[in-house]
Amino acid sequence: MRSERRIRRLVVGEGDEWRWTVRHRHAREGPCQEVLTLSRNGVVVRVFFRDGPGRVVGEGFYAHSGLVVDEQGRSVNLHEPRVVRAFVDEVLRRRLAAGDVDGWELLPAVVVRRAAEATPEAPPDCPPGP
Repeated sequence: MRSERRIRRLVVGEGDEWRWTVRHRHAREGPCQEVLTLSRNGVVVRVFFRDGPGRVVGEGFYAHSGLVVDEQGRSVNLHEPRVVRAFVDEVLRRRLAAGDVDGWELLPAVVVRRAAEATPEAPPDCPPGP
């Protein structure tokens, strides 16, 4: 069994090294959260997914650690390196600085990016899905 809390390494491009980890948090007040922490050169970005109406975060009755699902049924597993890479790409594309980021705002773009990777023969303007 792997350690969910271990810090993992992701190399993007030529030597651009990121560290990342996924954690599930239980708040004393408020909903549970899945947190994807990305760091590079001492700069830390925390991508939060807070449980809420129509939203699922991992370690629930029907969910595994790292799973996030939004109201539209879009989902990703935060433990998959390719998913983390898509979040890194989106953080870079939006030029997000250090600090906390609402993961639900990034999720649609990450899902589209992952779908495009899975179907490279599809035209760039084609929406994801069957």
